[in-house]
Amino acid sequence: MEIRYATNPTETKSYDTDRLRSEFLIENLFVPDKLNMVYSHVDRFITGGVIPTTEPIKLEADKHEMGADYFLERREIGIINVGPAGTVTVDGTEYVLESKDCLYVGLGNKEVVFKSANAANPARFYFNSTPAHKNYPTEKVEISKAEPQHLGSINSSNERTIYKYIHLNGIQSCQLVMGMTLLKPGNMWNTMPCHTHNRRSEVYFYFDMPEDGLVFHLMGDPGETRHVVVRNEQAIISPSWSIHSGVGTNNYTFIWAMAGENQEFTDMDMVAPKDLR
Repeated sequence: MEIRYATNPTETKSYDTDRLRSEFLIENLFVPDKLNMVYSHVDRFITGGVIPTTEPIKLEADKHEMGADYFLERREIGIINVGPAGTVTVDGTEYVLESKDCLYVGLGNKEVVFKSANAANPARFYFNSTPAHKNYPTEKVEISKAEPQHLGSINSSNERTIYKYIHLNGIQSCQLVMGMTLLKPGNMWNTMPCHTHNRRSEVYFYFDMPEDGLVFHLMGDPGETRHVVVRNEQAIISPSWSIHSGVGTNNYTFIWAMAGENQEFTDMDMVAPKDLR
């Protein structure tokens, strides 16, 4: 488990490209038969990815870093399969996840095991985990049953559909909010006009991008913005003081996860384009 520490907007102004990437970008989430995780001190997010092939892979706690006997001893987790079909078994109960299906697993569940339906064409499980204070039931939501919200327009190159999975009117959780945004063909912008939300932080995971595709992810204080080049199946940590928006070389999909003081999806501090620098 890699550890990332929190940063502040004043210090971040002095970062060069390499420093920005090392602090905020998560590059190598998916390695076959390996559980990769990054522990961020920004709202204690754990972001991870796993590709099980011939053998199932168990979600294990890092005893030294987490101080826990099992991963969900004091945490909750949201899992979205971004690849072919697979299963997640939670304390003996198996849940089948097709592409873009979501599973929430609450505090106190002791065993979480990932498995692919076809080892030659394995599942790709992406997850976010945050601290939890009570148990909420394990629940699966298929993308076809998620709450869609259509936003943007082709005129502004940001026509997109947001699917909400873990939120106040969907799967219940302690603090984790999680969903997915799909940009329609011909659209490249997400979340513009942009915003911050001082009461919670966020992690973006970009995928469904071609090999030569990329997203210029905009971040930083609204009056001192920076960009990070993000490629397929990479994630970026967004502190509460930072904008989080992006434009790609083509349309793409991204998963967003939030944690912090509240779970109101619309709790945003909007930034007018004229105020960006």
